[in-house]
Amino acid sequence: MSQTAAEIAEMGYEQARDALVEVVRRLETGSATLEESLALWERGEALAARCEDWLAGARARVEAAQQQGQPAE
Repeated sequence: MSQTAAEIAEMGYEQARDALVEVVRRLETGSATLEESLALWERGEALAARCEDWLAGARARVEAAQQQGQPAE
């Protein structure tokens, strides 16, 4: 299940979001060992950062389109 940082960096927004939801679900069950929980936490941080990157890019595109008076794609 674990993916490298490079694999996470190539995820689309929805894929990263869904994977993050799964990480949170697994952490909330409390059934993971400490080591597994730490690995899940690190994966969640990487996934959250990927989602933030996508959202920042989308925000920049919308702002650029608004400044040019063109609708965003």
